[in-house]
Amino acid sequence: MKLDVKKILPHREPFLFVDEIIEVKPLKHAIGKKYIVPELDFFRGHFPEQKVMPGVLIIEAMAQVGAIALLSHPDYQGKLAYFTGIEKAKFRKMVLPGDTLVIHCELTKVRGNFGFGNGQAYVNDELVCEAKISFALN
Repeated sequence: MKLDVKKILPHREPFLFVDEIIEVKPLKHAIGKKYIVPELDFFRGHFPEQKVMPGVLIIEAMAQVGAIALLSHPDYQGKLAYFTGIEKAKFRKMVLPGDTLVIHCELTKVRGNFGFGNGQAYVNDELVCEAKISFALN
């Protein structure tokens, strides 16, 4: 299923952290990719001599993939998903220019206008980050 990320999420550069969705099962899970190219804006100010993707932006990418798992369902189309919580975040490896971040988000509960999920981010099949995330829909 090929989705147009920009038709689901309101985010735009420099705050869109999902380049493509490679799998989605609405209200269950989504898998997305972010290509970490050296020209990304955040590299100019975040350790410019030793470029590394900020961990908070990896978490934001997870939240955006999770939002797509929610918002791709017909009952939630046209709504906005607001990031409301992060728990148990762990950063295991640095994400560097040239990497491809593959982001998995499994929704664990959707109740009314709230969603909860588990996210993992990988580079070359190695876990680089994981967290529990939550959303409010409006």
